[in-house]
Amino acid sequence: MAWVMLIAAGICEMFGVAMIGKLHRDRNWQSVCLLILGFGASFLLLSLAMESLPMGIAYAIWTGIGASGAAIMGMLFYGEARDVKRIACIVVILGAVAGLKLIG
Repeated sequence: MAWVMLIAAGICEMFGVAMIGKLHRDRNWQSVCLLILGFGASFLLLSLAMESLPMGIAYAIWTGIGASGAAIMGMLFYGEARDVKRIACIVVILGAVAGLKLIG
């Protein structure tokens, strides 16, 4: 169950990052509330996952999901560059996250 919470925390982190972009475009209370909700849920789920997972592993995986997810969202929804080097770096991050899961 801790792994499910950790993955959900990473997804909430991606949502929070997306809401930063939305807040940058639309300065309104809805954007602020969604940003707080996304990051709040992310931190809550991370803390729950860390009750049974080692802190170093949980934090590294949470960060990897958030960073690679935000980069992928940027490419898909915000027109950021989709070159091979950028995609290769995302694959390395995801591979490292999978490796941590396998050895953890």
